[in-house]
Amino acid sequence: MNEAGTNRRTFVKAAAAGLGLSAVRFPARAAVPPSDRIRMGFIGLGGQGTGRLNQFMKHPDVEAVAVCDLDKNHLDRAVAAVEKQQNHKPETFHDFRKLIERKDIDAVMIATPDHWHALPTVIACQAGKDVFVEKPLAFSIGEGRLMVDAAHKHGRITQMGNHIHNDLPNYRRVVELVRSGMLGKIDRVYCSLRSGEKSIGKPADTAPPPEFDYDFWLGPAPKRAYNPNRSHYNYRYFWDYSGGVSIDFWCHYIDVAYWALDLQAPKTVSAGGGRWIADDNAETPDTFEALYEFPALVLTWTVHPNGRPGYDHMGSNVIFEGTQATLVTNYGKHEVWVNGKQEENFTPPAQTIPDSPGHVREFLDSIKSRKRTTCDIEYGFRVTKAGLLGNIAFRSGEKINWDDQHERITGGSRANRLVTRRYRKPWKLA
Repeated sequence: MNEAGTNRRTFVKAAAAGLGLSAVRFPARAAVPPSDRIRMGFIGLGGQGTGRLNQFMKHPDVEAVAVCDLDKNHLDRAVAAVEKQQNHKPETFHDFRKLIERKDIDAVMIATPDHWHALPTVIACQAGKDVFVEKPLAFSIGEGRLMVDAAHKHGRITQMGNHIHNDLPNYRRVVELVRSGMLGKIDRVYCSLRSGEKSIGKPADTAPPPEFDYDFWLGPAPKRAYNPNRSHYNYRYFWDYSGGVSIDFWCHYIDVAYWALDLQAPKTVSAGGGRWIADDNAETPDTFEALYEFPALVLTWTVHPNGRPGYDHMGSNVIFEGTQATLVTNYGKHEVWVNGKQEENFTPPAQTIPDSPGHVREFLDSIKSRKRTTCDIEYGFRVTKAGLLGNIAFRSGEKINWDDQHERITGGSRANRLVTRRYRKPWKLA
């Protein structure tokens, strides 16, 4: 998270993957006694992955039995964390497929770079593991579809790691308020990310460090010379691996709009911008504007180091503009405005959405109950898809007309080549 927190008078009155891996099925874990543990493997242990590992280990029914990373420094750090918190040494893996082959693992956590989300997820589903995978769900729309299909086919419990959905109660209250009708009809939504982007510099290409398997890290992505900016945290600024800070934070902010308005896929998407502020070797834009047309609704997505002008005190935010009032929210709080003035004495609607046990806890409980999570792979794909379409519109320079039923761009557009990706051999996903 990069933000600490987040009406007209009538408003107040109104108040399939390959590489020769065989599929292994495991029985569903229903009504597991409290003494039983959920045995987990952790794949990808950079900053985000290590943070997730520590979050999972706070739950007494989780046993971290295996860890996997391509950087020995990350792996050593993860082993030390498990030894400190759980008093045992987890098995270590270089190849995620070997970790997934362990028959005693119930679930995996995947916190790899975006271009590595699909393969471990699909293979884990085939092997009967439940999956917690970080946002954005997939690098491409085609991969996301295969991930959803694999989870459904093999009956797996899944959760996309979009923790704002469950870990802060504010979004629940916003969804209730929007759905109550107190704002009137919502026809415009503005999403603004104050990215705070700075230059990542222009280091020269060099040999990868000896503790890091760069070729395996590239995986299905094109072969490139090693550059310090192309891996670990800065990978997100290169099209081969991700879609910039825009797709990195997209799910966190757009989630509340999708949730409150039950948005499906946009009809059209257009985008513009560039890397106009930072002077470095990154590829993705630091200034970005996308316009989404939904039925009876337009949504704009702004990315800029200073965000979108207006409601500056709220930092990065989402604005619901209704016929009766305007609501602006960030992660932690929301405000209602009427005729340019903030309303402070309105009565919010009754609570209708139950409080969450927490994003990680919800996943663990669902492993035991076999009930789907609230931010599962299907919902995660629906949210992620629109963010990916924004990047496709930007990269192609086209206005995208989207056929969601067939998950393709209509009109013979060459941009369809960006809907999925060609994998570098020998990697394949089918």
